[in-house]
Amino acid sequence: MNRRTTVLSAAVALAAALALTGCGSGSDEPRLTVNGAFMPQPVNDMAGGFLTISNSGAEADKLTSVTSGISDDVQIHEVKDQKMQKVASFDVPANGELKLERGGNHLMFMNLKKQPKQGEKVTVELHFEKAGVLKVDLPVEAPNHNPKQH
Repeated sequence: MNRRTTVLSAAVALAAALALTGCGSGSDEPRLTVNGAFMPQPVNDMAGGFLTISNSGAEADKLTSVTSGISDDVQIHEVKDQKMQKVASFDVPANGELKLERGGNHLMFMNLKKQPKQGEKVTVELHFEKAGVLKVDLPVEAPNHNPKQH
């Protein structure tokens, strides 16, 4: 190998190392995934949405809002002392999860533009303080669907 080839090889190796480091440099940032998402088939002009958001990152995040084409008013609700109330956000802890489930914290779709039927999917956009927007499809299940009973 001559000097020119050695310098070029070193430059390519350095560029590759920097590129790989760049991919991993955000390891502290939130890394969000969603599972268990569903919407029970609504029986009136409102519907609930349920899912689990997992954060494998070392930094916490916040779910700040939810949007969907099925409703202009998607709210984030918490349940305290068996009472439902709208909240501005939910924390998604670092290396933890946020569970939105029946009988607990959940999404609430107000004044539905149309009633989705079992077997369809409702697309939502989850808006996070740090991670940005995450699109999720909620499969529409039977009105009495409860994964805890299966």
